[in-house]
Amino acid sequence: MEDLTDAELVSRCRDGDDRAWEALVDRYSRYIYSITTQAFRLPQHEAEDVFQEVFIRAFEKLGTLRDDSAVKPWLAQMTRRLSIDRIRASGRVVVTDEPPEQDVDDEILRLDEALGVQGALATLPEHCQEIIDRFFARDESYRTIAEEMDVPPGTIASRISRCLAKLKTELEDSPDEGREPASTPSI
Repeated sequence: MEDLTDAELVSRCRDGDDRAWEALVDRYSRYIYSITTQAFRLPQHEAEDVFQEVFIRAFEKLGTLRDDSAVKPWLAQMTRRLSIDRIRASGRVVVTDEPPEQDVDDEILRLDEALGVQGALATLPEHCQEIIDRFFARDESYRTIAEEMDVPPGTIASRISRCLAKLKTELEDSPDEGREPASTPSI
């Protein structure tokens, strides 16, 4: 199911394929939760409520989605609306230096980019995933990585460089599926 495009997953979901629905939820669960907690800064219990409501509504309204490949922005827009509704219902006042919409849009764009990098990284060979994760995510030194991988420290720099080149190629070659809808999705 991981190899299916968003459009293929949505089509299978519409046909009643439970495994496709699980794959769709799995594909976007971190994204939706991140929007609620990072872009809207909802407390955990409210973020979880919005998360559940997004997927309940998505399940119920999947038939109204006009473009199957636009499921990602459709879910993001639904998450945005439900998060705003939750903030309004709580009577919470949000004070920021920038207009809230721009702040939220920037955060959602950052999350979109992170999801794209994560997806591209998952297509790389395991040794590339490991070395990029160790160096960039875990902030391990060349020496630490070299010791644990049992290779000379000088080799680590060249491997990181080659793996980053592969990642760049993958990001450039990956389709922009679902990043920008042709029109505002219907919810």
